[in-house]
Amino acid sequence: MVTSDQRRRQLAREKYARQQQRREENRLKTKRRNTVVAAALAVVLAAGGAVYASVALTGDDSPKDSDNAASDAPTTPAPTGSESANAEPKMAVDPKATYTMALKTNEGDVTITMDAAKTPRTVNSFKSLADKKYFDGTKCHRLTTDGIFVLQCGDPKGDGTGGPGYNIPDENLGALGKAGADGRVTFPAGTVAMANTGKPGTGGSQYFLVYKDTKLPPTYTPFGKIDAAGLKVVEKVAAAGVTGGATDGAPKKAVTIEKATVAKK
Repeated sequence: MVTSDQRRRQLAREKYARQQQRREENRLKTKRRNTVVAAALAVVLAAGGAVYASVALTGDDSPKDSDNAASDAPTTPAPTGSESANAEPKMAVDPKATYTMALKTNEGDVTITMDAAKTPRTVNSFKSLADKKYFDGTKCHRLTTDGIFVLQCGDPKGDGTGGPGYNIPDENLGALGKAGADGRVTFPAGTVAMANTGKPGTGGSQYFLVYKDTKLPPTYTPFGKIDAAGLKVVEKVAAAGVTGGATDGAPKKAVTIEKATVAKK
């Protein structure tokens, strides 16, 4: 005969098992939805029949639901004061000034010039995160070497699924000119732009460094320019290729951002 106490314990175990199953299902669903899109989309141009590869530069930078908050939280100090962990940082940069983001990496130093007048909220977010040492010890998780030519960084998880728990709006989208008949503009070598989830206003902490002129839709916020020495560092990483000989994946020459700082020029 099952006692009432045993029955209560059995019901508690069953409830716990259901909660765990639901959390796991939500986690897998979120990961499937937001994992970096790595498949190439071939676009055939009628004039000349040329084929181009266009790969989405995405990352899971959207806020997490409550069931996944603990397991998916990035390894960064929580915002202080009145800010919440999922709130965009309060504006603290001079919107008329130029800032530099210095990335000290194991492959060499990369300095990025950022114009706060054109991308104030993007610059403000990067300064806030860098001040909290958010990027320190993170890896550049993705390199593409065919169709688009970028090194993608800024994910604290190192697999393309991490973000700060808040989104920042798109900015400066018209800076690279009007899109052509193929719906794309040229991101010149040395450009630094925001990755997103494929939807407007979904930037977080992931960004990409363009090491060779690349055509992409004008949906990625261009917010910085790499210095000459830094561009050579990225080119060296790209020349080594992708792990396993692929054209899209983890760089064979692993890149770790040892320290990132943002300062006003």
